[in-house]
Amino acid sequence: MKPLDMSKAEKKSEVEAAEAAPAAEEKIDFSKVEIEPLFADFVDFETFSKSDFRAVKVLACEAVKKSKKLLKFTLDDGTGAERTILSGIHEYYEPEALIGKTLLAITNLPPRPMMGIASCGMLISAIHHEQGEEKLHLVMLDQHIPAGAKMY
Repeated sequence: MKPLDMSKAEKKSEVEAAEAAPAAEEKIDFSKVEIEPLFADFVDFETFSKSDFRAVKVLACEAVKKSKKLLKFTLDDGTGAERTILSGIHEYYEPEALIGKTLLAITNLPPRPMMGIASCGMLISAIHHEQGEEKLHLVMLDQHIPAGAKMY
């Protein structure tokens, strides 16, 4: 119970705290999910450690003209220079919904030309099938992680 003589600042503080409280966790039914089998082959640690996984912030995102699948991301990778990565995820995401998000990317892949644009890295996604339909979710990181933070 709240006291009747509570100040406006205290009331406002309580309202803000209630709004900041996490929402009830959504229950998800994974019983119809089909997961791709794990690879049987091992990768040695030295090979794996050459992969440079970084947090990237989406500065801009747009659909690539003449492509139904590709989105062009302009990213802050912490270096001070913008990085362009193309990803075939337009079926799953609208570009404007991704601006400002913090994503996970592998940044030391060689540039790969796609539709005449060099894609300099790869965004990391989770993929599974559910009742015969492919589902894709970009790996989104906590907004407090700065651009360029290395993932281990």
